Amino acid sequence: MRKIVVGITGASGAPYAKRLCELIAKRDDVEIGVCLSSTASEVWSLECGGDIKEDLTTLGLRVWGLRDFRAPFASGSAGWHAMAIVPCSMGTIARIAHGISDTLLTRAADVMIKERRTLVVVPREMPLSVIHLENMLTLAKTGAVVQPAMPSFYGRTKTLEQAIDTVVGRLMDQLNLPHDLLKRWGDQP
Repeated sequence: MRKIVVGITGASGAPYAKRLCELIAKRDDVEIGVCLSSTASEVWSLECGGDIKEDLTTLGLRVWGLRDFRAPFASGSAGWHAMAIVPCSMGTIARIAHGISDTLLTRAADVMIKERRTLVVVPREMPLSVIHLENMLTLAKTGAVVQPAMPSFYGRTKTLEQAIDTVVGRLMDQLNLPHDLLKRWGDQP
């Protein structure tokens, strides 16, 4: 069983996190732990409607508190395999890039880096400043995957849901979770 942490921040892009959580929650081969930034619930409410904790609990997912360092993924010895931070704010990227583990979310990311496990950050910001780019480069140099939320359209994407799935599908690729969300390059449209 793969153990995956999903971090959700207050950056715009909550529908990406919601879709990822819906898909992973249906799987019986994945244990998932969710941690939130202090502003994740505000943005979730604006972009998805509803209450983030209620929505995720309804999916059967455990949402850990902002400072609940008793969460198993707060330690490398627990052996969690991967973490996706989706969406990932530039403030969170900066804190992770500079080793500031002041919340469960940033501590879990720090654990992934120090244990050389999969960390995928999905920034959803534009335009990008030099500071943003340098912080993302710092994370990439540690082995983290920086996967901006950039939908693809070569599969003739027609709906917002399909566009979201192109990003979530690539994210699931990075987490080593098989799926059939998107058309692969070279597949007939």
